[in-house]
Amino acid sequence: MKLWEGRFEKPLDKLADDFNESLSFDKALWQVDITASIAHATMLGKCGIITEDEANSIVEGLNGIYADIEQGALALQGAEDIHSFVENELTRRIGDAGKKLHTARSRNDQVATDMRLEVRRGINRLTNLLKGLVETLLDRAREGARYIMPGFTHLRKAQPISCGQYFNAYSEMFLRDMDRLCDAERRISVMPLGSAALAGTSYPIDREITKELLGFQEISENSLDAVSDRDFVAEYIFCASLTLAHLSRLCEDTILYTSEEFGYWEIPDELSTGSSIMPQKKNPDLPELVRGKAGRVYGDLMAILTVIKGIPLAYNKDLQEDKEPYFDAAKTAENCVAIYTELMKRIKLNVNAMYEAAGAGYATATDVADYLAKRGVPFRDAHAITGKIVRYCIEQEKTLPSLTLEEFKAASHVFEADVLEAVKTRNSAEARDSVGGSSHRAVRRGITAIKRRLAKY
Repeated sequence: MKLWEGRFEKPLDKLADDFNESLSFDKALWQVDITASIAHATMLGKCGIITEDEANSIVEGLNGIYADIEQGALALQGAEDIHSFVENELTRRIGDAGKKLHTARSRNDQVATDMRLEVRRGINRLTNLLKGLVETLLDRAREGARYIMPGFTHLRKAQPISCGQYFNAYSEMFLRDMDRLCDAERRISVMPLGSAALAGTSYPIDREITKELLGFQEISENSLDAVSDRDFVAEYIFCASLTLAHLSRLCEDTILYTSEEFGYWEIPDELSTGSSIMPQKKNPDLPELVRGKAGRVYGDLMAILTVIKGIPLAYNKDLQEDKEPYFDAAKTAENCVAIYTELMKRIKLNVNAMYEAAGAGYATATDVADYLAKRGVPFRDAHAITGKIVRYCIEQEKTLPSLTLEEFKAASHVFEADVLEAVKTRNSAEARDSVGGSSHRAVRRGITAIKRRLAKY
C-alpha cells in the first residue's frame, strides 16, 4: 500500500512505480529507520498524542520487525521505500495502532533523520578504520625509525630521510582525515525530526525527548532547512574523497617503490596478482585498484553537489539521489582503508636497497652547502660552491662521500676534515633533528605525538 494513495483515483503506472521506488537501495536504512520510529512513537506516548498502550504496542511491533530483519526472517521487498515497508509491516502486525506511528511526522523529516543517523554511523566506521591504519603506520614507523631511504621532490632524489619519518607523514594525513570526520559529525548531530513536511507540526510534540533518545546534540532550528538539508551527505563524501586522495598518494608510492626500478619494498605474494600471458609478472593490483577508486568517490561527491545546487525550498524528490552516492562512497572508502591497512602490515622493506638509493644522486649536497653556511659563507655563495662540487663529481664520475678533503678544499678553503662525515648518508638524516625532522630522535618524538593525538579517538 502507498502511504499517499488516498488522493488518487488510479494506481501508479508500473513504469513510473519502478522509476520512483527507492527500496532497492534505501533498504540499507532499515536499522536507523526503525530506531528513529521507536523514538518517535515513545515521544508521542509521553506527550499524550497517542495512548501509552498504543505507543507500547508500536514499539513492541517495531522491535519485532527489527529482530526478524536482523535474523533474515523478513525480506525487505514489496514497498515503495523502507519507510513504507516498515509502516505497512507494522500495521499488518498490530493493526490500526500501527497507522498512528506517522502522527506528527512526514517522510521528509523521517528520511532526513534516517540519513543523519546513517551518516553518523558511517563516520564512526571510517574513523575506526582510519585509526587502525594509523596504528599500523606507527608500527612501521617504529620499525623504520633507524632505516634510511631517499626523500624525493619532483620525483627526483632530494635528501636522505628516515623511513620512520616517511610513515609518520602519512599518519599526519590520515589524522587530518579523522579530524575532519569528527568535525563533520558535530554538524550532522542536529535532529530534523519534528519538522514534519516542511512547516513543523501543530501537535504538542516534545523534540527534546526524541533528541535524547536518538543521541543528537541539537535540534534543527528551521523546519524548511531541516527537511531539505543534505550538506552533511556532501561533507561526508568530501571527507571520504580526501581520505582516498591520501590513500591514492600512498598507492602511487607503493607502486613505484615495489617496482624493479626502485626495489625498496615488496608486496607479499598473497596480496599480489600475476599476468595471464607474462609468467614473470607480479602486479600491484590492490594499490592500483585503490588509486582508481579515488576517482569513483570523487564522482560521488560531484553527484551530490549537483543534486543540491539548484533545488528550491523545501523538500524535492531530487533528494532521493543522496543515498546511492553516499552508500557507494562509504563502502568504497571503508573497503579501501581496510585493504590498505592489511597491505601496510605485511609489506616487506628492503632496507639495504633503500639505504643504497639514499646515498646515490648527490643527495647530501644540501649538507655541503649547510656546512659552508654554518661557517660564515653566505648561503647563496655556499649553494653556488656546492653546485660546482656536484658538477665536478658528475664529470669525474664520483660521489660526494667518495671525495677527498683535498678535492673539497679545491672548491673552498673553509672545508675541514669533518666535512667527510657531514656528507655520509646516515649522518645527513641524523643531522635534521628539528621538530618533524628525519633524525631518529625527531621520528620518535613524532611517533609519540601521533600516539597522543590518536588516543582521543
